[in-house]
Amino acid sequence: MTEWWDVTDADGVPTGETFRRDDPGPLPEGGFHIVATVCVRRDDGLLLLTRRAAVKDHPLTWEFPGGSVLAGETSAEGAARELREETGVTVPVEALTSVGRFTEESALLDLYVARVPLGCTVEVDPAEVADSEWVAPAEVERRWRDGAMAAPWAPRLEQLWSPLRAVLAAV
Repeated sequence: MTEWWDVTDADGVPTGETFRRDDPGPLPEGGFHIVATVCVRRDDGLLLLTRRAAVKDHPLTWEFPGGSVLAGETSAEGAARELREETGVTVPVEALTSVGRFTEESALLDLYVARVPLGCTVEVDPAEVADSEWVAPAEVERRWRDGAMAAPWAPRLEQLWSPLRAVLAAV
């Protein structure tokens, strides 16, 4: 299936253009696409990490589930869809709490938190995810600082770690 992304400006406002993921070359000059990710917090305080499939970029490294928002979706809708596709975990869009946004070269990454019950079942999509694990926030930080998280997560967490901890304490 070909994915189409809405092209946005640096503030995340759609420009009216779309971009097909498989097209060669970069996004239009000055354009960005939205990437939405979810830090899932279980009622016991543990967080869901997924391990990237061996065939993906940054193979077998850890991350929060997420991916590119499709044309016509809001960031939160894309976050909920990506979470469901990668892990089988379903959360309503309105249950997502925004942590913040990180600006990359051609992407705007939005991080959300979703709270789920203790008995939440994870069923990963093996094309996307090699494994999943519920871990304490301190373990997420250890993996980030030790380089076990996918490389793009190092600068993301450098900026978003404190806001993430604040949101996790409030949900």
